[in-house]
Amino acid sequence: MLAEERLERIRHIVNERGVASVPQLMNELDASESTIRRDLHKLDKLGMLNKVHGGATRVNEDYVLADLPFAGRQSIYHEQKQAIAAYAATLISPDDFVFIDGGTTTECLVNAITETRATYLTNSLPHAQHLLAKGCRTLLPGGEIKPVTEVLVGAETVNAIRRYHFTLGFWGTNGANLETGFTTPEFSEAAVKQISLEHTVHPYVLCDSSKFSKISLITFADFNSATVITDRIPAGEGAYRSMGNIKEVEEQ
Repeated sequence: MLAEERLERIRHIVNERGVASVPQLMNELDASESTIRRDLHKLDKLGMLNKVHGGATRVNEDYVLADLPFAGRQSIYHEQKQAIAAYAATLISPDDFVFIDGGTTTECLVNAITETRATYLTNSLPHAQHLLAKGCRTLLPGGEIKPVTEVLVGAETVNAIRRYHFTLGFWGTNGANLETGFTTPEFSEAAVKQISLEHTVHPYVLCDSSKFSKISLITFADFNSATVITDRIPAGEGAYRSMGNIKEVEEQ
């Protein structure tokens, strides 16, 4: 395959899907890791995509209009998500009743959990399976399965969660903005996030640095309503440094 053709195919894949990881592009284009990374660097310099840790996304925009496919998001910012999750897992105590939201960062949290004596409730089917495999007491609400994120949503899910009161909870977010708060692109998922966070004594939003200042369609919580666990506050985002509810887990 000619270099020009490969570059155009990468650009098309990223623009069509919104996100693509290096392993996915290696497989689909039958190219080496070094070739894909070199191509992503070139396309990023040309402004045709946004090169990120582990892959690429569409040219960076302030507004997040839709959830990207779960599989495509797993490799993006993976090291940062693991660092966030490793810290979050240390906050769980044996007597906690823990809510865990769906998403790729909370998936890293589930993988990092060692406290099996706590009780966990999640609306994510994959998370529930992983927790159960660890030997954790695991609860699922009812509801409709959302295919893109594999979470339970809808009125039945909201009504089930409304009965519970969690000591600790962890949520993912598509955007974290001082004015608009924590946002997500889908109404039914926002409703589950909102009610579960409101019913939690110590809420934490797991937010890698790419999410700062982003805005999605629906606010599910104000920015100061939870502690934000992040890898780092990005350069140029000085306004966030004055906030007292942000925990950076990477060494500065």
